[in-house]
Amino acid sequence: MKLLKQFLRYFIFGITLFFLATTIVNNWRSITSIEFNKYLFLLIFISLILNSFAHIFSAWVWTWILTLFNCKLGGFSAVKIYLITNISKYIPGNIWHFVGRVKAIQNHGDSIALGTFPVVLEPLLMAIASLLITIFSVSLGILEVNFSPLIFSLLLFFILIILIAIHPKFINPVLKKLVINKGKVETNIKLNKYPFLPLIGELIFLLLRGSAFMALMMPFIDLNIILIPQILTAFSFAWLIGLIVPGAPGGLGIFEAVAIASLDPAIFPRDKIIIVVALFRFSSIIAETFTAYLAWLLYSVIVNNE
Repeated sequence: MKLLKQFLRYFIFGITLFFLATTIVNNWRSITSIEFNKYLFLLIFISLILNSFAHIFSAWVWTWILTLFNCKLGGFSAVKIYLITNISKYIPGNIWHFVGRVKAIQNHGDSIALGTFPVVLEPLLMAIASLLITIFSVSLGILEVNFSPLIFSLLLFFILIILIAIHPKFINPVLKKLVINKGKVETNIKLNKYPFLPLIGELIFLLLRGSAFMALMMPFIDLNIILIPQILTAFSFAWLIGLIVPGAPGGLGIFEAVAIASLDPAIFPRDKIIIVVALFRFSSIIAETFTAYLAWLLYSVIVNNE
């Protein structure tokens, strides 16, 4: 089973790289003709600011999730841990940012079991938020996806089940059973109330990241208000696939391939979109690195002044 998972991971990653390489080769002449001017550099900077703010906001949302589980870790310490561990997702395995957060919760006096659930809930809420945006847009015809009515109905049913399942009335008995099965009885492990506010926060996070992506389109494509919902939806869909499909750390390559394939080439020429997704990945990594360093620096200053 382990060998099969590894094979599928490398197979998906290989197919993704092949698609990206083929697209780049077919549009190479147009790509090399793109001029990097002051306007483009200004929008790269704006994208960097939006991405940085999105990551900081996401860390803040994570503190809301920790509060719902009565974790001892919280406040600026939690924000610092989130931002510093965020860059670990680019390490092969794509789990080390989660491991670091669970370990941090444990170091603040809570059990591994208690630390695991808020760490798992956060990407789940992100996935739900992205699915909600995608399904809503597909139903309105903003995003065209080759879903049969049956698959679309199953997706709606799946989202509804998840939204119900994360209600404390249903999830707390499951959490209690999982803890008992591990041989430990911890009555403090429970979700205090429905994570509605964190879910809204994840929607805002995706819109911020989508805005950073859209800012990089402006030098290459004549945008108007009508195209904004399509761009934000395609971004959310690509981000979702990059999150849930195994293959590359941080969705590297997966997000880019899906974003290119999701946008209508008649409106969004592929040679231009290749540049946009490459610049967005650059902006994202720089923003994650910058916010991690900023969190570490500010925390060091606070500790030294105490």
